[in-house]
Amino acid sequence: MEWRPDELAYAGPEHLDPAYVAGYDRKAGYEAGLGDVDADLDELAAHGLDRTSTLVDLGAGTGRLALAAARRFGHVVAVDVSPAMQRHLRERAAEEDLAGLECVRAGFLSYEHAGPPADAVCTRNALHQLPDFWKVMALERISGLLRPGGVLRLRDLVFDFAPGDAEEVIGRWLDHGASDPALGYTREDFAEHLRTEFSTFRWLFEPMLTAAGFEIVRAEFRGAVYGAYTCLKR
Repeated sequence: MEWRPDELAYAGPEHLDPAYVAGYDRKAGYEAGLGDVDADLDELAAHGLDRTSTLVDLGAGTGRLALAAARRFGHVVAVDVSPAMQRHLRERAAEEDLAGLECVRAGFLSYEHAGPPADAVCTRNALHQLPDFWKVMALERISGLLRPGGVLRLRDLVFDFAPGDAEEVIGRWLDHGASDPALGYTREDFAEHLRTEFSTFRWLFEPMLTAAGFEIVRAEFRGAVYGAYTCLKR
């Protein structure tokens, strides 16, 4: 598709830097709940995933979720556009000899699923890298690779407040940034995200999910800026 964007351009230059990748899990884990993959895996298991299931992890990063899922479910496809992230994940998978973990270098708009439809898709803190038009296209593609009744588990920066409250809510969020950039995302990191990436409002995002063919069965928010969704393909 000649009009499809280059997803590497949306990945953020830091995700292509091996030096950044080495400390990524530590920074991501700073935000309470964002580093905890067990809750996501438990949610997937509660909707029927087991050792016979196929899970696609889109925007897998260093594989924090994909590695844990490969120990628990049947077949896990870890998809990411970053060569540095993929290299790191392949090395970790080889160390554990996780035969059920497959690594694919691709993105939301370029991943082509092989074999029977997947039972579930998980994506954590990655969809915000796409503008809203391309978010919808990505969600439509996710719906297309899932079986009927398949599960989408999604975590991301989604804003659950009115536009008029943005200054207060965003100010509070910025104030909770880490003081040490080696340990977590700082106030400056959060501000850079707002300037250059594409998080959107809940009241815009949820109709995107519905339009892509999903039923929202669970939505949880923390601090009015972090959302976690469980959706079923209709």
